[in-house]
Amino acid sequence: MASNFVPDPEMSEICSKLWDLDVNRCEPGVDYDIDLQGYVTSARFVRGDYARCNLFSWLDEDKVFERETYKAFKNLLNNYEVETGRPEEVTAEEQQENCRFIDLIVDTDVMREAHQYLVGKGKAPEDENAFKRLLYDIWFRLYKRSREDRHLDSSGFEHVFVGETRQQDVIGFHNWLQFYLQEKRGHIDYRGYFRRGTANEDSPRLITLQFVWKDGQEKPIGSSFIGTSPEFEMALYTLVFLAGEHSKVPVLISDYEVEVVCYRHGRGIGTAYPNSMCD
Repeated sequence: MASNFVPDPEMSEICSKLWDLDVNRCEPGVDYDIDLQGYVTSARFVRGDYARCNLFSWLDEDKVFERETYKAFKNLLNNYEVETGRPEEVTAEEQQENCRFIDLIVDTDVMREAHQYLVGKGKAPEDENAFKRLLYDIWFRLYKRSREDRHLDSSGFEHVFVGETRQQDVIGFHNWLQFYLQEKRGHIDYRGYFRRGTANEDSPRLITLQFVWKDGQEKPIGSSFIGTSPEFEMALYTLVFLAGEHSKVPVLISDYEVEVVCYRHGRGIGTAYPNSMCD
C-alpha cells in the first residue's frame, strides 16, 4: 500500500461490495486481452509513442456486446457531438435509448446495492422510478461545459464515458469500451501507460495511460478501469457523487488503491474517474 494512502473504511466496504457483485465484468484472456507495451515515464510532460501496437489485442464482441447492458451502452456512444461548444440535440430515439439503458442497469445487483445504500443514507429516493429520474438528471441532463460556451454542449455521461475535445485536448474519456471501439476504428493512437494497478497482475484492471484521439487531440494522462461492466461504473460514480463527503474519495477495492474522483457540475456530474494510487 502506498505510504500516504488512507482508505475510507465505510466507502471501501460498499465499493468492494459493488465490485464483488459485478458478475457482468469481462475477464482478461477470456473476453479480451491488452498489451501495455511501453512505460511513459512522465505522462504529463513527455510526448512520444511508446507503444507500437494497439492497447487491445482483441475483444470477443459477439459475446460481450450480446450482454444487455453492454449492448445498450454501446448504442449511446454515437449520440454525441464530441467537440465542446457545439450544441447537443437529443432526439426522441436517443432519449428512449438513455431510458432503456437506465432501466437495464437499475435491474442489476450492483446498481440495486448502490441504490439501497444511498436510500439508507438519505441520498436517493426509495421509489425505483424516482431513482431512475435522478440517474437521468445527474448523467444525461445537458449543460454548458464552460461558462464561455453558448450552447448546452455536454453531460456527465458524454464527458465520462464518450469523451470530449476542446481544441487540441481530450477531456474526460474514462471508459475502456469506448477506448476499444475508437481504437478499432483507427481513431486512437495509444502511446503507453503510466500506472498499471497492482504489480502482481498480468492484465491489470486499472490503468493510467496516454493517447491521441481523432484529429490529433491529446490525452497526456487519463485513467480507466478495464473489463468492468457499464452498470458497475455507473453505480460506483453515482454512489460517490451522491454519498461521498469529498470530491476525491480514497477506497480500497479488491487489491486496488483507488481515489475515486467525482466533481459536480450544477446538479449533475461534471467528471468522474478512478485515479490509481499504487506506487
